[in-house]
Amino acid sequence: MKRLEQLGHLGTGIGWRPEIADAVEAMAGIDWVEAVAENLCPGHLPESLLRLRERGVTVVPHGVSLGLGGADRPAEDRLTALAERAEALHSPLVTEHIAFVRAGGALTASPLLEAGHLLPVPRTRDALDVLCENVRIAQSALPVPLAVENIAALIAWPGEELTEGQFLYELADRTGVSLLIDVANLHTNHVNRGEDPTKALAELPVEAIAYVHVAGGFERDGVWHDSHAHPIPDTVLDILTNLASRVTPPGVLLERDDNFPEAEELERELGAIRGALARATSTQARASETAEPEASAGGARGRATATTKAPAASQTAAASQAPTSQARASAAAQPEAPTAPKTAASKAPAAAQAPAREAQASVPVPPEASAASKAPLASRASVGEVTDSHDFGPGDSFASAPEGARQRLALAQAALLSALVAGTPVPEGFDRVRLGVQSRALGAKRADVVAKVAPELPEILGAGYRPAFLAYAHGHPMADGYRHDALDFAAHLLLGGQPEDAEARRRLREWWLDRSGPAPRSQRPTARLARATRRVLLRR
Repeated sequence: MKRLEQLGHLGTGIGWRPEIADAVEAMAGIDWVEAVAENLCPGHLPESLLRLRERGVTVVPHGVSLGLGGADRPAEDRLTALAERAEALHSPLVTEHIAFVRAGGALTASPLLEAGHLLPVPRTRDALDVLCENVRIAQSALPVPLAVENIAALIAWPGEELTEGQFLYELADRTGVSLLIDVANLHTNHVNRGEDPTKALAELPVEAIAYVHVAGGFERDGVWHDSHAHPIPDTVLDILTNLASRVTPPGVLLERDDNFPEAEELERELGAIRGALARATSTQARASETAEPEASAGGARGRATATTKAPAASQTAAASQAPTSQARASAAAQPEAPTAPKTAASKAPAAAQAPAREAQASVPVPPEASAASKAPLASRASVGEVTDSHDFGPGDSFASAPEGARQRLALAQAALLSALVAGTPVPEGFDRVRLGVQSRALGAKRADVVAKVAPELPEILGAGYRPAFLAYAHGHPMADGYRHDALDFAAHLLLGGQPEDAEARRRLREWWLDRSGPAPRSQRPTARLARATRRVLLRR
């Protein structure tokens, strides 16, 4: 397992997308980019990314399909694919999400369902145990450190036992994983779930932050949609300033996935991000100036203030000798206790279960001292250093979550996803209205992605594409990725005698025949003969 001891300065970056590749290359002041891992082929990397790499621009693969928060252990082939992309791009780290993206299968003896989107993990002890093991497995398989991202949620799980901050703190503490904090997602959860972003930031292990995401969205009927297709609102920039006043993030990145504006607008958004960071720096400077007279006045209070402003190296040394760190090290050496039945005490917040952590949190700590005062990664040695530690795996007793926890999580996630994509009854405790919003959002995103994967479909079907696809999606859950989804949708229409226009139906049939074979059709005579034979067989 690779641990990121401390990420060097990344700076300001932007999400690389093919639609804005030229604009990104031409931008001044872009220090790094992030690319969706599943959209890259290691042997055929986009020329734009290769040129950026040659210029010394860091490229970070950002995965969306591992499903680390799911009940199943991460698939070996997906981990291998992510590792290959990290190596091909010479990336210092890779990132993924704290989410589940599929459910069902062997653990529930039910069909495997794909969400086509990132869905929230319940903040329970069961889910945390499973997530920690999955993260350790991923850390073991990857050649570079892993950072995981908090996601935006439209829905809330009933019976949650931890806040988001507590959940992330324990995850980082138990696995050593770094965090990718998306401040736009904190805003989304504030609007949709009533969670205070300031409280979440106060509970986070800010010293574990690898970098930060910033993005825009929109509000409709009291629900915030994290679209990545709209300008960044001031409320999100304010959360970024709040975070940066607590810790200087190694990097901040603008995400834009659709509705791409002109390059000038993207540069203005990057300028707004830099402005939000500068405001945090100004706030810290004013706080330091206010504290200076107190420090120079002498006395216990002045000496204490001076101590908190000690050089980072001495703070790290002090932190490494703190009782809290010793207690954590001792606890890590002990085998995990069997899962006990949930009681009122076991459902208490994490801070209440760890006296040392509670005592630590009760003392106000200035932002500049926070890296020394919080334990999980406080003893990081030097910038950019990566260390090897024990390789956790599925058979490791320390890494393994109780199978009962996986089973319970699997059943809960399968019931929720089935309600969202297959129209089964809403599980008890969920908000039916909000699940309806989430279900429609999943269908809309699925239609959008299929249109990108198979742009010929909206071209052939015209204005009828979207309503036809949404009607299809309502009764046909995705089971094997977007490319197969596009083929299944086309086959569904053709079997139903659609579209009504004969020319459109002919073109759709030609498209399906071309794409459903093992390779695109050729103009060679032998290929035409094989195609004709296949058509005859298909008519039988």
